[in-house]
Amino acid sequence: MKHANYQLIPYPKIRRANAATMLSFQRKPMMHGLIEVDVTKAREFLREHKERTGVSQSFTAFIIGCVGKAVDEQKAVQAYRQGRKHLIVFDDVDVATMIERDVKGQKVPVVYVIRAVNHKTFREIHIEIRTFQMQETTKSVLGFTTLPFLPASLLTRILYRILRTFPKLHKRVVGTIGVTAVGMFGKGYGWGIPVAAASLAITLGGLASKPGVIDNRIAIRDYLCMTLSFDHRITDGSPAARFANRLKELIESGYGLDGSMNEPEQSVAPGA
Repeated sequence: MKHANYQLIPYPKIRRANAATMLSFQRKPMMHGLIEVDVTKAREFLREHKERTGVSQSFTAFIIGCVGKAVDEQKAVQAYRQGRKHLIVFDDVDVATMIERDVKGQKVPVVYVIRAVNHKTFREIHIEIRTFQMQETTKSVLGFTTLPFLPASLLTRILYRILRTFPKLHKRVVGTIGVTAVGMFGKGYGWGIPVAAASLAITLGGLASKPGVIDNRIAIRDYLCMTLSFDHRITDGSPAARFANRLKELIESGYGLDGSMNEPEQSVAPGA
């Protein structure tokens, strides 16, 4: 509805569910670490692959693959409380990530869970993301259709309260960790501080070029801003630092990209 000096547009159910979910997450004692990661090697791999084949591959899929490997080596960072006296540590790394899609003419971020990332290649993760982007959106933010007799916000709050009590259900519905790529919507430096449901949430911020020291020489490098957010009830500073260092090593080495370049191309939607 358009009025004289403003326009009234629908507030999608998915966004309403998102808003209710964020309110439920605010009380978690999260510990945040802001780091810079040299992604020059990875970006060169992806750029050369596109020049050779004409096909773009997902940079976010590469990061998710590295995250899956790092968590697989230190699974305690994705532990959840099971009652008052136990923690449950899952074997599979299920990554919930936000993927922007068209919903009734509006761009809306939708949660998608990539299962067992620690057992998938970069190409498999890439194809799964692209396939989801092409599918029609029919489900809500948490993967179920909103019940017609309950408001989306109320249903989401009830569900999250249940998820906090039953970690296995939490894994099934929203995965074990979260990866959000806010930097894809703009260029330049910047970090994001997430509202996190998971014991470990990783936010990909801005990406920019600046001088760096490589082999005692100054060169222009590409740096990605990353925020690593840990549930402080689960993870202390020392294991968080070890995880951050290992993740940084994997990303800067271009983990998982070498083999993917030799795999046969498959038909997927184009994207950055």
